[in-house]
Amino acid sequence: MTTPGGAGLSYRAAGVDLDAAVDAKERLRRLVESTRTTGQVGAFGGFGGMFRVPPGRAPLLVSSADGVGTKVKLAVDAGRLDTVGHDLVNHCTNDILVQGALPLFFLDYVAFGKLEPAAVEAVVAGVAAGCRENGCALVGGETAEMPGVYTPPDFDLAGFIVGWVEEDAVLGAQRVRDGDAIVALASSGLHTNGYSLARRILADRMRLGPHDPFPEHDGATAADVLLAVHRSYLAALRPVLDRVHALAHITGGGLQGNLDRSLPPHLDAVVELASWEVPAVFRVLEQAGGVARADMLRTFNMGVGMCALVSPTDADTVLAAATDAGVPAWVLGHVAAGTGRVFLR
Repeated sequence: MTTPGGAGLSYRAAGVDLDAAVDAKERLRRLVESTRTTGQVGAFGGFGGMFRVPPGRAPLLVSSADGVGTKVKLAVDAGRLDTVGHDLVNHCTNDILVQGALPLFFLDYVAFGKLEPAAVEAVVAGVAAGCRENGCALVGGETAEMPGVYTPPDFDLAGFIVGWVEEDAVLGAQRVRDGDAIVALASSGLHTNGYSLARRILADRMRLGPHDPFPEHDGATAADVLLAVHRSYLAALRPVLDRVHALAHITGGGLQGNLDRSLPPHLDAVVELASWEVPAVFRVLEQAGGVARADMLRTFNMGVGMCALVSPTDADTVLAAATDAGVPAWVLGHVAAGTGRVFLR
């Protein structure tokens, strides 16, 4: 039967290069194997990743899935693809840490319009670095080539993490008490939220490209500042999780949109805005974009990456653990009787 329109087609002609996929897979073998931990079962290349459930009295598995949003677009524009994978693992690690869970394993998903093995390798190198930092195994994932869905060189990135916690050690609103102190742990920059606004300010108002110097940052480029890796709080908080009542990972929605998720309905969080100096990156974006401070606080973390709600007698212990891990920390506010709201004053 004659194919309409001329010669026969192939998968490569349709935009999918299977040879490039094989090349990419072989490039990833070393990266994946560098994250292997004692609980991992099986070898690289299986159809599914296997992991032993950790022994415990009543271990619960805790999972989370996320992406890094339009930060990938800035990474593409800057030609720097080896940070967003690290962002992804750290973000997901922080999300399950909020329940008191420690990471076990991770899976990633990377989709390109045109698969370039070197680009895949760079992205997954960041994922592997994040897995090594947080002590979790990269047990599998998916690399997809989707012509017509993504326009080269754009791509999308998502991840899925599984961790564990003993059931009687789960953190959350049920542990929070009136009078608890709120300890803030500093962010390392924008983390993975607010990039649609940040990129627009950078391009439309500041007229800066990714390799141009960013104001108030001693010659660092916009890419250096805005692609700073999302900080993991595992090392800072793991030694003191038994002192913590609840945690809040400050992501999209800012302090008010995340701290309230760790409050019971009869308590409020009172945040003292004067307790810290907003980092320069946020002040520069605020001024250049003419963004109202209320919108800044709803869009960005403003320098606060994680909040720990603890007994006032344990606040110094948590502050010391953060300092030992190289993470600036301070008392941000306190918990008071109320209706489950967050007040910024």
